[in-house]
Formats: sequence, structure tokens, C-alpha cells
Amino acid sequence: MTGALADRFAGVDFMGLDTLLSEEERAVRDTVRIWVDEHLMPVIGRAYVEGRFPRQLIPGMAELGLFGANLPEEYGCAGLNNVAYGLIMQELERGDSGIRSFASVQGALVMYPIHAFGSEDQKRRWLPRLATGAEIGCFGLTEPDFGSNPAGMLTTARQTADGWVLNGTKMWITNGSQASVAIVWAKTGAMDDTRAIRGFIVPTSTPGYTAKDQEGKLSLRASDTSEIHLEDVRLPADAVLPQSGGLKSPLKCLSQARFGIAWGAVGAAMACYDEALRYARQRVMFARPIAGTQIQQVRLVDMLTEITKAQLLALQLGRLKDAETVTPEQISLAKRNNVNMATECARESRRLLGANGILVEYHSMRHLANLESVYTYEGTHDMHSLIVGQAITGLSAF
Repeated sequence: MTGALADRFAGVDFMGLDTLLSEEERAVRDTVRIWVDEHLMPVIGRAYVEGRFPRQLIPGMAELGLFGANLPEEYGCAGLNNVAYGLIMQELERGDSGIRSFASVQGALVMYPIHAFGSEDQKRRWLPRLATGAEIGCFGLTEPDFGSNPAGMLTTARQTADGWVLNGTKMWITNGSQASVAIVWAKTGAMDDTRAIRGFIVPTSTPGYTAKDQEGKLSLRASDTSEIHLEDVRLPADAVLPQSGGLKSPLKCLSQARFGIAWGAVGAAMACYDEALRYARQRVMFARPIAGTQIQQVRLVDMLTEITKAQLLALQLGRLKDAETVTPEQISLAKRNNVNMATECARESRRLLGANGILVEYHSMRHLANLESVYTYEGTHDMHSLIVGQAITGLSAF
């Protein structure tokens, strides 16, 4: 990026939310904010157009401790609280949803299940290497015919005398083609028994494991998205996550990822608002900046208002998670609201930018395209509506 719109991001804080953050939380956010401005923003536009993940950023992300940042220090992680972790996700997605997705999968969907359901040996073998980026992970739950209904998965794990044999296909897998290890969920018993779902640590070099990139994406183009095939993949007995069991195990992982998404979406919205505001101040039409017109001021005020409400929601969600009182339904409400809010902000910013808004040198169109995927993954907008609806009525719509 060049020009005035590429100046360092100063944040969006109309209601003085910084006063609600601790000194450490602000320091973490500001460190990641600077890194995003200096290392991610100069390369993300080109990476998006070329449809490639900027892998050169991985060492810097690892050096800052961004992978599994809210997991314990004894396993090589940063040991931050969940608000600080959320702020990391916010700043990464301010750069690009695909970069935040990479970090979310590494931490919330690979490192978290190993920490939550793994043996001590598994934790000490894998977590430090994942934290440093020496290993890259992916999460295999979604299947071609089972997205919103993971209980219907067809992937199986058959126990043998010396281990397990996995067969099946997983779809829409972030990091799938570059991962060195996969957390794969499979049924170990009857296909109609969701209690038989277990998690497995699968090195991607294992014979029978193959990954193919999804082609033709118009969203999350700077992210690797793959289809995974498992054909008689033989694993040792200790490949299973011993504490995993039933659908509740992968759903707990999804709650971790959705928490990060609720924060990340705020970052994308902040980026779009900031770009729209800067542009409106500079763009002269009919002899005055368009920021001086009522219609654009209303646009900006609406964006700022919704961002501020989403910031407060994300912050309270983080405090509840740190207090260990947060519920999956509260996370669903935040993911649903904040992603929808960010999508609308990106759309309004693109419109304010006029014809320039479709150019790669501006960010809003890229964010809008990315957010259409975020709106769908980790539980669609409609599925989260049903989850919250059941929580408040006591009646299931499923």
C-alpha cells in the first residue's frame, strides 16, 4: 500500500474502551498492531490477488507468541488471558481474515484439543513445536456432505491389534495443504452413535493421507483451504486423544475458534471504517471533501456505532471466558452479531469508496469477500441463530 491511506493504524475507540483494558492487554495489542502494519499490510494485497498464503510471516508470528497464546507457558505458549488473546485475533483480522484463520486453527483447533484432550506426552511432544511454528496443524471435522451437522460424519477409525486405521474425507480444511500434523475426528463405533467420535493426531506424512487445495475461491484467497483424503491411514495406538469422546469434544474446540472470530471480525470492521474515514476526508467532489456530506457522515456514524457495540460485546465475552463462566450460547451470539456487523461495515465502506473500492490497493472489498466466508464457517449465521434461540426458549428447532 502506498499513499495517505497506508499510514499506521491508530485504532478505533470512540468510547474510551482502552481504559477497560489492563496495561498488559494494551501492550499485547499494540505489539501485534505494529507487526501487522509493518509486515502484513505491505504484502497482503498481492498475496490475495495471487491466491497464496504468505508463509514468510509464520516465523514472525511465532516469535511474537501468537500461536496458542492463551495456553500455559509450561508448554512453550505465552500464557496470556483471553482478552489479550482476543485482541491478537482482532489485530490479525484487521490485516486479513485468512491470516487470523491461520492463527486460529493453529491455536484454537490444533493446540487447544491437544491441551484439552491429550496425554501429557502428547502435550509435551506437540505443543512447544506448534507454538514455535516448527509444526503447522489443521483441523479435520467438516466433511463434503456434513458441514452444519458434524454428527453425521462418515470418517471412521477402526481399532486394530497395534493401533488404528482411518478412512474418510474432510472438506474446507484451513492449512490442510501446508500442515505437518492434523487433528482428525472420526467415529470409532456405530455410525449412528455420536458418542463414538474421537480425536486423532495424524502426521500428514503418514501413508494414505493426501491433501488437495480447493480451487476457484473468491474469498479467503490468502489462506490455504484443502480437501483431505484418508485411505487406510495406519496410526499407532497412542495417536488417539485419550480424553476425547463424543461430539462435545470437537464442539468445545469450535467454541474456542468462534471466540477468536468474534474478536477478529471487529478488527476487519475497524479496518474498513478507518479506510472509509480517511478516504472521505481526502476525496474531493463538487469542491469539498465527501466527509462533509450528510449521506457519508451517516454511513460513518452507523459503522462506528456498530463497531463500538461489538467491541463492548467482545470485551465482556473475554471477561466471562477468563472467569470461566462463558457459555457456548454466549459465544454464538457474539460470533453471529460481530461477523454480521463486520460484513455490513465492509459493504458500506466499499460503497463509500466508489469505483476505487474494487481496487486491491484498498482493503474493504477484500475484507467483504473474506467475511462472506467467515459468515458461514465455524457455524453459519443461521445455525448460531438456532443455538441462541434454543437457549432463550428452551425449545430445540433441530
